[in-house]
Amino acid sequence: MKVLVINAGSSSLKYQVYDMTDESVLAKGLVERIGMDSSILTHKPTGKEEVTEVSEILEHTTAIRKVLDKLVHAEHGVLSSIEEIQAVGHRVVHGGEFFNGSALVTDEVKAKIRQLIDLAPLHNPAAIMGINAAEANMPGVPQVVVFDTAFHQTMPESAYLYAIPRVLYNKYKVRRYGAHGTSHYYVSQIAAEFLERPIEDLKIITCHVGNGGSLTAIQNGVSVDTSMGMTPLEGLMMGTRSGDLDPAIVPYVMNKEDLTLNEVNSMLNKHSGLLAISGISSDMREITEGMENGDPNSTLAFNMYEYRLRKYIGSYAAAMNGVDVIVFTAGVGENSVVLRQRVLEQLTYLGVELDEELNKIRSGEPRRISTANSKVEVLIIPTNEELVIARDTNRIVEESK
Repeated sequence: MKVLVINAGSSSLKYQVYDMTDESVLAKGLVERIGMDSSILTHKPTGKEEVTEVSEILEHTTAIRKVLDKLVHAEHGVLSSIEEIQAVGHRVVHGGEFFNGSALVTDEVKAKIRQLIDLAPLHNPAAIMGINAAEANMPGVPQVVVFDTAFHQTMPESAYLYAIPRVLYNKYKVRRYGAHGTSHYYVSQIAAEFLERPIEDLKIITCHVGNGGSLTAIQNGVSVDTSMGMTPLEGLMMGTRSGDLDPAIVPYVMNKEDLTLNEVNSMLNKHSGLLAISGISSDMREITEGMENGDPNSTLAFNMYEYRLRKYIGSYAAAMNGVDVIVFTAGVGENSVVLRQRVLEQLTYLGVELDEELNKIRSGEPRRISTANSKVEVLIIPTNEELVIARDTNRIVEESK
């Protein structure tokens, strides 16, 4: 089966095409600036040269049509016809309490995704546009939705409820949902395979650390707690997000600065985190460079970031009464040698021993960076959320036949 994986944003659309006979990627690409007359389509067919096209793409239906045209193009294509695509998988950020796993798209499923727009106002409408656009271009082709929140639906009430009036949960479903669930699920599974141990026997802390970041405590193969909350704002300090803060700060600052709700929301999501503290960048690479050059604000930003990450690891070790495996993944987690070293050298109380030479090796493969004597296995595992979407899509479509 060949599967088209789509990750639709409000003005962008990422895609990959998988041949599920060997899980190989046939092509991938990105459509940017949807809604403008200078939209950009970047198409990367495997084994062929990358191509870029600038044209008017006013909505997602046109974007997908142009993607399909590229996939069957005589020179740049990887398919003989669109009929080769037997299923489409979509990333959807929020599944609420409706979905604890991936689902075949039906009218009922789409209606539930729409009901959750209040919980993901930027993301779920884009996902719906992607689903509708795929249906318009490939009528009759089965589609599957894979939710970022689904993996975390195993959390107990004691972890997902907030200590606020219960009526707010009963009426509006105010609770912790988490995010990055597809990534946390994937790297925890790979960790167990790498160590050749049953995942049901492991206590794993997965650190998905990129421009956005979250940690998850995984016990016996299921999520028991995660750092992002009702929205992706809670938890770690991130590239532009504040992470945890005293909620009383919000009305205080709004009053002092005469800010609207939209303005304070923008401040906390887009103008905080590493960017706010460093005054330089939200990119950990630039923060690290600034720190190495002696910039005090970059140093402070790095130290705050590392401290909060380390605190969460400690709290999740406490939540599970121990930890067997710590996994680093995503852009920062996979690539920042210095961040991993700073975090791990302060976790010796857990029995962590870092192999500094292994930590310096750069590789696109799962690898161990702890010593043979370390009581906790520390791994770097590149995440692959698109592959999880393709696998779930393939499985659910085959089961539905």
